[in-house]
Amino acid sequence: MSVSVDHTPDPTSVVPRGNEPAEPLRPHAEDAFADELAALAAQDDRPRPARWKLSPWAVATYLLGGVLPDGTVISPKYVGPRRIVEVAVSTLATDRALLLLGVPGTAKTWVSEHLAAAVSGDSTLLVQGTAGTPEEAIRYGWNYAQLLAHGPSRDALVPSPVMRAMAEGATVRVEELTRIPADVQDTLITILSEKTLPIPELGQEVQAVRGFSLIATANDRDRGVNELSSALRRRFNSVVLPLPESVEAEVDIVARRVDQIGRSLDLPAAPDGIDEIRRVVTVFRELRAGVTSDGRTKVKSPSGTLSTAEAISVVTGGLALAAHFGDGVLRAGDVAAGVLGAVVRDPAADRVVWQEYLEAVVRERAGWTDFYRACREVSA
Repeated sequence: MSVSVDHTPDPTSVVPRGNEPAEPLRPHAEDAFADELAALAAQDDRPRPARWKLSPWAVATYLLGGVLPDGTVISPKYVGPRRIVEVAVSTLATDRALLLLGVPGTAKTWVSEHLAAAVSGDSTLLVQGTAGTPEEAIRYGWNYAQLLAHGPSRDALVPSPVMRAMAEGATVRVEELTRIPADVQDTLITILSEKTLPIPELGQEVQAVRGFSLIATANDRDRGVNELSSALRRRFNSVVLPLPESVEAEVDIVARRVDQIGRSLDLPAAPDGIDEIRRVVTVFRELRAGVTSDGRTKVKSPSGTLSTAEAISVVTGGLALAAHFGDGVLRAGDVAAGVLGAVVRDPAADRVVWQEYLEAVVRERAGWTDFYRACREVSA
């Protein structure tokens, strides 16, 4: 008799080569900035709401950056108006839910993650909104083996991140709320108004304990958006995250994030790449606004959003090209293909927009000859 042996390794038991433990590609905020959070907690002598790891002042300092009395430098996680962060943090200190609104790429997810990390010390209680998000993702589900064997019971119930946050007095995040079907969105109404999640199958309910808060993100400029009902919108305090006000502010954001991502990917630093970052940001801002930075020339806007997040992606990709196939210095040829890919989403309409911008603006701009030639080469 022959016996078949499955040699496929169990993914949960795979040990990385070498003696070093595997590092996550993208650590959670509370892990990546654990030292800063610990330093803030140690020197934070201000009142803290129930179950908060830091005071509202310290949470805002963590988001916006600063220098503590002992000289510890807290890096800025969000570059923008201070009042926006203060309103967001103050909302979480009340019984209201927070809705972060903005066009794609305005750091809504980034801000929500860092808020949750600073407030609760845990940013992993997350519901990712999609067109297929079911009601169970917000309320609860069932272990069907347990359900069939023993009937409805607490042991058979699988709590959602929202239910867990309510029971633990923690912060839960609902990303891309407007991508969730409208009837599933409205599951939040009772949770946010009554702070209660009924479990009719058991004749029970889960009541939120002090410290529970909910942060949702949404935009109304993208495809696949489901408008929030007026009843649900009233349960939120809405804060709009704007696009960076100036070129320099956006360049600073892109440079910081590219540096963080580059270090996590073991890419070399790009000290001489700031000029290319400024070019990418300038192109994106002008095409977004439909006018050149000097206000003299109107240009057509492509179908894409050309967000700050996309600029970060383009520069990071260019840095990888420079590191692995160049001399490590970020140049025009390293970012040109990424810019083309970000701008030309509709092969017919957007290509015309890009060619007109390239010839009317980039070609005539002093000091941009190398960028123009690189873009022409990849656009051919």
